[in-house]
Amino acid sequence: MDFDFSDDQQQLREAVARWVEKSYDFERRRKIVEAGGFNAVAYTELAELGLTGIQVSEEHGGLGLGAVETMVVMEELGRGIVLEPLAQAYIASVVIGRHGNDELRQAWLPRIASGEALVVLAHQERKARYRLDACDTRAGSAGRGWTVSGLKHLVPAGDRADAFIVPAMRGGRLELFLVESSADGVATRGYLTQDGSRAADLKLDDAAATLITADGLGALTHAADIGIACACAEGVGAMEQTLKLTVEYMNQRKQFGVPIASFQALRHRVADMKMQLELARSMSYYGTLKLGAPEAERRQALSRAKLQLGQAMRFVGQQSVQLHGGIGVTDEYVGSHYFKKLTQLEMSWGDTLHHLGEVSERMQDTAGVFA
Repeated sequence: MDFDFSDDQQQLREAVARWVEKSYDFERRRKIVEAGGFNAVAYTELAELGLTGIQVSEEHGGLGLGAVETMVVMEELGRGIVLEPLAQAYIASVVIGRHGNDELRQAWLPRIASGEALVVLAHQERKARYRLDACDTRAGSAGRGWTVSGLKHLVPAGDRADAFIVPAMRGGRLELFLVESSADGVATRGYLTQDGSRAADLKLDDAAATLITADGLGALTHAADIGIACACAEGVGAMEQTLKLTVEYMNQRKQFGVPIASFQALRHRVADMKMQLELARSMSYYGTLKLGAPEAERRQALSRAKLQLGQAMRFVGQQSVQLHGGIGVTDEYVGSHYFKKLTQLEMSWGDTLHHLGEVSERMQDTAGVFA
């Protein structure tokens, strides 16, 4: 199997890497955090690079590319621990593009591709515990349209979004709706998350909504799997940069008159970090390549990937802090922010224990045992 990237994919990676290096340094990121964790100018810059339209068809103004290109972009954004929720553009593009009708596609996909509109998935509820089928939000009819009532938590950049993709129950069935932020009955409360990005609670009180699909659970699981793949790719980029920072520090920090990088025991720990990074990279590739598989196969693959990535992100982040010492958790040092990012990614879209349960549940009776 050929795992080499094409010339176009390499050029895409280089373009994103240049933007991160030149336009999104640590100082700019710090200022964005201080200003609220989301910067519309930075998001527009991503759009001008064409990144918001990667998963949008050319017919609707996008690039019409696929999951591998998305993975390449997210790896580079992970290296820069970029705060703007570009993964939400990919989720919205696929959900509306594959599950919405022509009217919805014409109305929203060109705006998503151009960066004019930020559409985010609002699915998390307090009692769900990562279960996608647990939903207290309710939908009802209003004339020829629909209304949605409920409370969603941890909506990415929720108070800055233009519209929300909202799962809600109607007639005992989970369906997916699009709710515009300007609609009556929509209220948000924004806040910073631990990694410095922005999120919000979303309260819907008979808010006007548009039905995306009646097969809400199928579309939502598809969206979640895209989110997992993006988180895995972002984690690979963040771990790679974390390892680089750790090695640089060990080459500079001296003890007993020599760099601590010369201590064999510490070199072994760095080797373990590198091993976890490469295991994570291979599973990120695996998960991304399985996004086009049938649902059961796709769900199993993405849970496997997130399980491995969760273990690797926690290990690499914690080892980096240990090898740095006290400076590894100071706010002034960039390494502490990578640690926060890796910790938050480990808990996003289902934490490691959740996906261990998912993998175990999907094992066949003969898994790992040959008669």
